[in-house]
Amino acid sequence: MKKTTIAIVVIIIIIVGYIIIRNLSNNNPQNLDTTLDTTEQVDNQTATTTKEQTDKSRTVIGMSVEGRDITAYHYGIGDTEILFVGGIHGGYEWNTVLTAYGLMDYLTTKPSAVPQNVKVTVIPVLNPDGLNKTMGTTGLFTKADVPTTQSQVIAGRFNANKVDLNRNFDCDWQATGKWQNTDVSGGSSAFSEPESLGIKNYIETNQPKAVVVWYSAANGVFASSCHNGVLPETQTITKVYSNASGYPAYQEFNFYEITGDMVNWLAKNNIPAISVLLSTHDDAEWSKNQKGIDALLAHYAK
Repeated sequence: MKKTTIAIVVIIIIIVGYIIIRNLSNNNPQNLDTTLDTTEQVDNQTATTTKEQTDKSRTVIGMSVEGRDITAYHYGIGDTEILFVGGIHGGYEWNTVLTAYGLMDYLTTKPSAVPQNVKVTVIPVLNPDGLNKTMGTTGLFTKADVPTTQSQVIAGRFNANKVDLNRNFDCDWQATGKWQNTDVSGGSSAFSEPESLGIKNYIETNQPKAVVVWYSAANGVFASSCHNGVLPETQTITKVYSNASGYPAYQEFNFYEITGDMVNWLAKNNIPAISVLLSTHDDAEWSKNQKGIDALLAHYAK
């Protein structure tokens, strides 16, 4: 009887010991590390997804002659893309860059301004080398940063190859174009410059429903065409933007002959496009343009 009791006690001790060892094994640092690894994987996956979502809000569409990024910023996720472009003349038309940044700030603080079916894309600086030549930066700046030397401002009109980008598109392209009474380079061929080629590729890939390009300074909204008449939709958005902003509307820019113009190339490719020329060279005229933008977005809202 005594031997039987001892045997039972031994068996109980063995069972209890096994249970204790198993519990310790289940809670050892190795298993804890496995749990942490799983958590880290989830966190890393979430971080990657967040980064991808952030990256999708902007697109590098190309690089300048001197290797600077040309970036497009996107607001909204609709299928109807409206494209706004500033700074095609770099530092010479620096106020158009500030107009574009004004739009970016506006859409960041008021995302509801973009209709659900619309995506707004903003390229604030199409000519980053030209802007850098004048301002010493390709990022945000203030009017106080603008140099007082007029020659430095004018030099920023051109890219690093000394080409006027708004003479480098394929509508009546010529190697030598005009800027008022001055001869300017249109490049060695249409789209010879990486900046104009970058936006060409972006537009052909994404096919925006309408394009607005800011310039200065002639105080008006100008329709586009390339010997094919003004598109009906271009007529419409010219009036929409003009009526809301207060800029006069024009059927064409005819103050002097223009060759290789961007919006006229868009018209050649049946994309409605307008040039909005600010009234001066030293003001972004944001309040007027905000009204024009709001009216344009309302026009494309379902």
